[in-house]
Order: sequence, then C-alpha cells, then structure tokens
Amino acid sequence: MVAVDQDRDEARAAPLLGESLVTVAAIYGPNASGKSNVVSAFAWLRDAVLFSLRAWEDEIPIEPFAFGDGVENNSSFVLELLIDGVRFEYLLELDRERVYYEALFHYPERKRRRIFERDDLELKLQRGLGGLSGTRELLTPTTLALSVARRFEEPLVSQFAREMGRIEVFGLHRRSRSGGAGFASSRSLITSRSTMRWFEDRVDQPSLFGDLSERDQALALLQLADLGISDVVVDEEEVVFSSSPGERSTRKRVRLVHKAGTRDVPLNFELESEGTKTWFQMIGPVLNALRYGSMMVFDELDASLHPTVSAELLKFFHSPTLNPRGAQIIFTSHDTSLLNHLNRDEVWLTEKRKDGSTRLGALADFAGERVRRSQNLETAYLHGRFGALPQVDQSSFLRALGLIG
Repeated sequence: MVAVDQDRDEARAAPLLGESLVTVAAIYGPNASGKSNVVSAFAWLRDAVLFSLRAWEDEIPIEPFAFGDGVENNSSFVLELLIDGVRFEYLLELDRERVYYEALFHYPERKRRRIFERDDLELKLQRGLGGLSGTRELLTPTTLALSVARRFEEPLVSQFAREMGRIEVFGLHRRSRSGGAGFASSRSLITSRSTMRWFEDRVDQPSLFGDLSERDQALALLQLADLGISDVVVDEEEVVFSSSPGERSTRKRVRLVHKAGTRDVPLNFELESEGTKTWFQMIGPVLNALRYGSMMVFDELDASLHPTVSAELLKFFHSPTLNPRGAQIIFTSHDTSLLNHLNRDEVWLTEKRKDGSTRLGALADFAGERVRRSQNLETAYLHGRFGALPQVDQSSFLRALGLIG
C-alpha cells in the first residue's frame, strides 16, 4: 500500500514512514492463480488473533502449502499496520502442531522496538511491560501470544489487536479451517447485521459527516446505487418453532421500501436481488471503515456489484473528504473496467508458478519496467502487457472432439 506517485490527493502522507500510502489496492490475475488465497490469509490471521486462546486446543487449524515437500511446511505471516502514524510489525511462524516464532514490534521515531518476542514457549517482553507477564502462564504450544496478551489491556498490544479485529473480510465462500469449528467463515461472509444497526435509533456514535444522522448517511449510500429504494424499515416479526408450536419468539426483520407508482411498498429482504442484498450488506462495514480508518478486504468485488457501483465505492476510499482517516480497501476482481479508476500503484497481479505457488507482485514488477503514469491500464492488461492473463489453448479440446489431428 506504499504510493509510487506521492503527489496525488489520494496518497496519504505517513511522516514516520517517510512514505505516502494508498487507500485502494486491486488484485488481478487468472482463475486459480491465488487471488482468493491472499484474501483468505487476511481472514485467517485476523481470526487466529481473535480466537486462538479459546478455540485452538490439540491442533492449529492451518492449511499448509499443498505442494510442499513436507519438511518445510511451516506457514509464515507478516502484517504491518500504521496505527496513529506509528508502524507496527507482527510476525508469525507455525504449523499444525505448534507456534515456532511470534513477535510484535513497533517503530516509534522510526527505530524498531520489541513489544514481545516468542521462540517456542520462551517469551521476551519490552522493558516496562510487566503487566504482560501473565501471558507466560497461559501460553501453550498452540496458542498465539498476541491472543493471550490482548487480554491484559496493555495499550500497545490491545491497540494493535483491536485494529486487526476491525479488518473486515468479505466474499469468501469456501469454508475456512482457521477455527476448527468454522468460526472464520461466519465473519468472512457478508451479513446484514452491521448495516441494520445504522437504520436503528442510535445516539451513542458521533456523525461521520456534517449534520446528517447516521440513518440518513446509510440511506443516502443505499440510494446511490439507484435501486428505486425510498426507505428501510427495521421491525420485529414473530417466529413460531415447528418443533414446538406453542413456543414463540421474535426476531428483527429488514424490509426495503420501494417506490411503486404513487405507493411505497416494503419488500422482505430475502426477496431482493443478490446485487441489492450485497450493496445493502456492505453499507454498514463501509461506513464503519470510514469512521475508524480501518481496512476492508473483498474477494471478487465484481461478483454481485455493477461496475458503476464498484467504481463509486472506490471513489469513497480515494476521497480525502469522505475518507479523512485513511481507511483502505483491498479487493480481487476480474472486472478490467475498474482499472480505469485506479492508479498504477494501486494494481497488483497474481500468477501461478510452476511449483503451484502464487506470485503476488505490484504491477511494475510484472511489467518488467516502470509503468508510465499516463498508460491506459485496462488496454495494456487485456493486451497481455503485464502478463497475469489466462493462457487459453483450445487445441486439446478440439483434438478430443476429433476436430483436429
């Protein structure tokens, strides 16, 4: 997320890094080149920090590289976050049996300082962080030190863990192993609960922009997609259990109100189109990201959203006015029209190597030379200028049909 072109309004200065950061990054590449695995890595690491203490017992639910040699099948993660202008660096190495190495560093005044560092079960703490000493007693071979340490409310640790927990991951449809019982998949699939809260009466949160209420902000965002929706109704409906007809309960219900001539007609949410559902469900997470300056990671952004709506979403994150706290969105896509809304330092590409691993690199890395700032990225990509395109060969199929020799 480091900007190449720092003289743009979209590039956010980070003085302690000596760099500027971008708020949008798109990942393109052929099918099965590993785009979704990049998103899965974010989801796995986030959920590991949130849940390893209570969910990991006999085995760490990590999927090793399927084509590895068996000896060097350890999985390694490195995540760097900028929090209040300070760079934090989290490192992790593990396999299914144990955590081998784990560390959290930060860079106040650009100098690396250890918060904690763990080799197997040996834990070293930064001087003055004695409040984290209880971490040693709860540490096991299959538990992350960060999961334990965040419970002790040491600001350096709890702040980093909180920012990790705010990373929203969407669009992953396959079941994750990251929690054994599948807890990662429950947060990785879009739900409407986060958006529903914006349409209920709330006075506990400050408004994002001007005098508009939170509800007005959410409704305006919903109407942006020109879906013919005039309002949102959140109420309660009675639930009757088939196994116990006498037992009744209530649950919250969302209905979107549509203009039908001169009438306003509420429609049950489950009857809406998939595109409308997706856009509605994204509103809460988008507004939360803009509020806190947090990160959204989306697999296949174009799967249910019209390209025009996707392009508008990118404008929110690009805009210093709408996104004053530098929230970021990282997404995978096959929609090349979105390249017309991206700068050269906002595009990443994946390709599958011969050994089955994925190469993820910046656009310039694949181009073999510096990409011109004025270059039409969509045209160049479709013409194979950057590689990372599917290699389509019909000869085997035609030969199987007996159409060629």
